[in-house]
Amino acid sequence: MLGALASVVGVVVTSLLAVAAAAARALTPAAAAVAAAFGIAIVLAAGFGFLTLLVVFVVVSSLATRYRFQEKERRHVQEGRAGERGVSNVLAHIVLPTSIALGVGLGWVGGTLAALMFASALAFGASDTLASEFGVLMGSAVGILSLRPVPAGTNGGISSVGEMFAVVGAGGTALVGLGVFGLFHDPVPFAAAFVLGVGVAGFVACQVDSLLGETLENRGLLTKGTTNFLGMLSAIVLGPALAVLAGAHV
Repeated sequence: MLGALASVVGVVVTSLLAVAAAAARALTPAAAAVAAAFGIAIVLAAGFGFLTLLVVFVVVSSLATRYRFQEKERRHVQEGRAGERGVSNVLAHIVLPTSIALGVGLGWVGGTLAALMFASALAFGASDTLASEFGVLMGSAVGILSLRPVPAGTNGGISSVGEMFAVVGAGGTALVGLGVFGLFHDPVPFAAAFVLGVGVAGFVACQVDSLLGETLENRGLLTKGTTNFLGMLSAIVLGPALAVLAGAHV
C-alpha cells in the first residue's frame, strides 16, 4: 500500500490521465470516469508499477485503434464513432486486473504472483486489441476452427497479419512489464520465466477469445465483453502456470 503523499499523487495522476483519455477521445466521458475509479484502486492497492503498465496498454491500444481509422470506417469495422471505447469495453479489460491489484493491497496475493497475473491479463488485452485493429485491415480472414473464409472483423476470424500482431502485443507487454516492474521494484520471477509465462499466456488467451467468438459469441450465447473477460481469465490462469513450469517461484 502507498503512503499518504504517494496516495495523493496516485489519485491526482490517475484522474488527470483519465481526463486526458477522454479529451483525446480514446474513451467516452463515462468510460473515462470508470477507468479513473478502477485506476485509482489499482495504484492505491498495488502501486505505480501496476498503474504504469495499465497506462501503457491503454496508450498502445488507442494508437492501434486510430491507425488507418478512415479505412476502418469505410469498412464499418471501427471502434465507436471516432475510435473511442465505451464503458463495457473498459469494464471487460479492467475488472480482473483491478481484482488482482486489490488482492495485493489486502495481502491475499503475493507480489510475484500478482505481477505475473496482472501482466498476463494485459498481455491478453494487448494481443487481442492489436490482432483485431490490424487484422481488420486485411481483406479477408478465416474462422479459427472452420478455416473457412470470413469477412475481416468477424468474431473468431483470424489472419496472418492479425496473428503476427497478436504475438507482438503479448510479447511486447511481457517485455515492457518486466521493465516497468523492475523500475518500480515490484517483485517478479527471473526474466526468462516472466517473459515466457506472460507472453505465451497472452497469445494463447487471444486464441481462446477467437474460439469463444466463433463457437459461442456468433450464436448469441456470449457478448463481446463476456468473451474478452473469459479470454483474459484464461491468461491469468495460464501465465503463472507457465512461469512455474519454466522454474519460477511464485
